[in-house]
Amino acid sequence: MSKFRYYATKGPGQAHVPAKAVHTNFLRTGRIARPEEWVEEERRFLTHKEVAERTGIRLENAGKMTHQRLNKFHRNIRFPKVIFHKTLEAAPHLGYVHVTASKTDFAGHKDVTWGFYIANFSAEIGGETAAGPLTGSSADSVDSAGAEHFFHHISPGYSRMYFAVAMKNGEEAAPLQQVINREIGDNGVLFRTAAPMTALKNVLMLGAKNAELRKIVEAIG
Repeated sequence: MSKFRYYATKGPGQAHVPAKAVHTNFLRTGRIARPEEWVEEERRFLTHKEVAERTGIRLENAGKMTHQRLNKFHRNIRFPKVIFHKTLEAAPHLGYVHVTASKTDFAGHKDVTWGFYIANFSAEIGGETAAGPLTGSSADSVDSAGAEHFFHHISPGYSRMYFAVAMKNGEEAAPLQQVINREIGDNGVLFRTAAPMTALKNVLMLGAKNAELRKIVEAIG
């Protein structure tokens, strides 16, 4: 992916968009509002670090709001808040945020760990990298190069992608490192969608511990 250049400006009379509206629009459309008119004399180019910092704040705010929404659905379906993000090295306006992680039983597999993510771009996912590029307890612990290899055919424009992947402990050489469990789902991918409601329903189904709760989730329109 080619390098991008970014610049910021504050045009005269630019309307202030409340933070809540910005985050809500991100969850609904995957897009961050941008001013449509640039004032040339006020243009200032941003470093990739500055862009990455701004992207990270938006991603983590979206992740926190999504986590709150998940935990409001039913008192017996609760998810831990495990929020961390990563931006793409070559395109720091793009990135993903880890929202939550839990364990679920699958056919032939007990207590499978999985993680749920939101990305502000679209791509094919599930590359054959050995390490788990999407894991970590903070942005600093995520392997940037691995993440770039995990995503394929990345769209450079803003979009939306919600997905969950199965995880497992690493091999003997790195037992504490989580890697993608490719024995579960589609090469480790449990679901991938651009629809927020579909993502919400899928995550709730993963968190439903019995048939009664699954019926409640299935009834979501």
